[in-house]
Amino acid sequence: MTTTVGKPAPDFSLPTDGNGKVSLSGLKGRNVVVYFYPKDDTPGCTKESCTFRDNLPDFSKIDADIIGISKDSVASHDAFKEKFQLPFKLASDEGGDTCERYGVWVEKNRDGRTYMGIDRATFLIDKQGVLRKEWRGVQVPGHVEEVLQAAQSL
Repeated sequence: MTTTVGKPAPDFSLPTDGNGKVSLSGLKGRNVVVYFYPKDDTPGCTKESCTFRDNLPDFSKIDADIIGISKDSVASHDAFKEKFQLPFKLASDEGGDTCERYGVWVEKNRDGRTYMGIDRATFLIDKQGVLRKEWRGVQVPGHVEEVLQAAQSL
């Protein structure tokens, strides 16, 4: 399955850091930025997460919630969140269902080795749950600022 801009974003219900739970349907009435990242506490994922953290006040001004999703465990998310003081939810998709529905579980190739992994991607969802913009194959520098600019136009 994959996503389509202008159509409802696939719903999900996932466990989060702090033994919480988050669902997209539970956030109706708020803009939502969902970013998928490969792994907690790795250089690119840390930089991306910390940049979302640093820009959170601007996202908050436009009623936008940030949710990071990876296949890491809730315990891993707890440690990552504490280490970098991340003030938004990190959801655990250990089974990969949400990654599959958003089309981010892909074949990758690194140093001649082929494996399955998460394609770094971000989805901007409006207050009605409709996907408004998506970024795939994200390069971290400048990305969060681009997402913020798009979110401000909702």
